[in-house]
Amino acid sequence: MTGALGVILAGGQATRMGGGDKGLLMLDGQTMLTRVMDRLAPQVDRMVLNANGEAGRFSDYSLPVIPDSIAGFPGPLAGVLAGMDHAAENGMAQILTVAADTPFFPIDLYDRLHADDAPIRLAATHEHGRTYRHPTFGLWPVALRHDLREALNNGLRKVVLWTDRHGTGEVLFAAEAFFNVNTPEDLTEARARLATA
Repeated sequence: MTGALGVILAGGQATRMGGGDKGLLMLDGQTMLTRVMDRLAPQVDRMVLNANGEAGRFSDYSLPVIPDSIAGFPGPLAGVLAGMDHAAENGMAQILTVAADTPFFPIDLYDRLHADDAPIRLAATHEHGRTYRHPTFGLWPVALRHDLREALNNGLRKVVLWTDRHGTGEVLFAAEAFFNVNTPEDLTEARARLATA
C-alpha cells in the first residue's frame, strides 16, 4: 500500500475537443477514463475523479466524483486542492494526480515520483533541449492544502508559480508517455498508437 489517494483530473472544459468529457471518448473499445483507471489503480490505495457538473454521468465507474471547490474553472490546481481535501478527510497524507485525457502515462509513476525527496514531485520530460514539467502528473503533500486554497482564492492559476514556492522535484520520464488527447486529431493518433502497440 502506498498511502496515496489517486486523483484523476477531469475538471476542464475540453474546449479544443468541442466540449464534453474527454475521458468518456472511446479508444479501442474502452473509454479513456477506463484506461486511466486501469493504469492508476495499482499505484494508489483509492481513487477519486475530479470533475465538475452532473456527477451522474460517471455512474458506471464506481468512483467518488469530487468537484472543484473554487468556482469558475480556475484550472488544474483547483482539482489538486479538491483531491487534497478529500484525502485529508480520509486520513491520507498524499495524492497522486493524473489527467483523464492521457491514456499512456507510466505505470511506475508513483514509485518514481515517490523516490524523489522534494516536497512536491512533478513528472517532466526532456524534449528539444528543454525540460518540460507535466503539472497534472504529480505527487502532492496534503499538508499544503491550506496554502494552496489561499493562493487560489487570491487569484493564482499557474501551477508552477505555486509549486516553486514549496520546492519541486522534477522526475524525468519518456516524452511519449504523456501524450494527451486535446483535439480530434489527437484522438485519431491515440487510436493509431493502440493499433500498432
